Amino acid sequence: MVRGWYTGASGMNAQQTRLDAISNNLANVDTTSYKRDISVSKNFPELLLRRLSDDGVYKNPFGSADAAPIIGKIGLGVELNELFTDFQQGSFKPTSSKADFALEGKGFFAVETPNGERYTRNGNFTVGVEGYLMSKEGYPVLGENGRIFLQDTDFTVNKNGEIWTRPISDSDADQVLLDRLKLVTFENDRFITKEGSSLYKDSPVSGPAIPAEGKTRPIVSQGFVEASNVNVVTEMVQMIEVNRAYEANQKTVQAEDTMMAKLWGETVRVK
Repeated sequence: MVRGWYTGASGMNAQQTRLDAISNNLANVDTTSYKRDISVSKNFPELLLRRLSDDGVYKNPFGSADAAPIIGKIGLGVELNELFTDFQQGSFKPTSSKADFALEGKGFFAVETPNGERYTRNGNFTVGVEGYLMSKEGYPVLGENGRIFLQDTDFTVNKNGEIWTRPISDSDADQVLLDRLKLVTFENDRFITKEGSSLYKDSPVSGPAIPAEGKTRPIVSQGFVEASNVNVVTEMVQMIEVNRAYEANQKTVQAEDTMMAKLWGETVRVK
């Protein structure tokens, strides 16, 4: 019976974590380029029941192993496995700013932060007072040659991320290729780490950032930003599912508590 308490409680904890992820998704439904989180749970390691009379431990080149015959297994509830980030493409929203960009396909912009290079899908940029292309948080956006200086220039960006400038003071001058946006991908982008403010950091599992070239390079659309990929209706339906699952686990714990109280009451009366 005690095992039933732990099983029900683990289910309640798992649903609470799932509810937190859904709530965070709904709170960021209007955040530019936000990618929804999905709570993934897994079973606790199953308890293997073996014959007590069989030792069954033997040595092998990799350590010891248990060769005792398996006679059954018991589930012990669930636990959080990971918060999986869904990088599904968001819709494009047009803006009136030439400094706004959206990426079509897998890939990230690179920005320079005090903690090192970070990556983002949020192309809601601006030209700072010093003339550099900046993120809304004030981090310089990186091109393949470093920071992108745009002061006193009219500029356009093509689908490949190339930045072409035309000096405002000389409208007849030919366009000049200033730089190309630094776009990167990852071998396992599923495992990059969120750092807040729409920034991501590479991890040992995701591998280092890889320059996006050829077919792996996303298409850049100037004058657009990528919207969040959160579907409000889907999230609300999942929230209802979470509440019902939480209540079911809660009733399980209550039922186990009632049975335990009856057991102790009957035991005391028998004695």
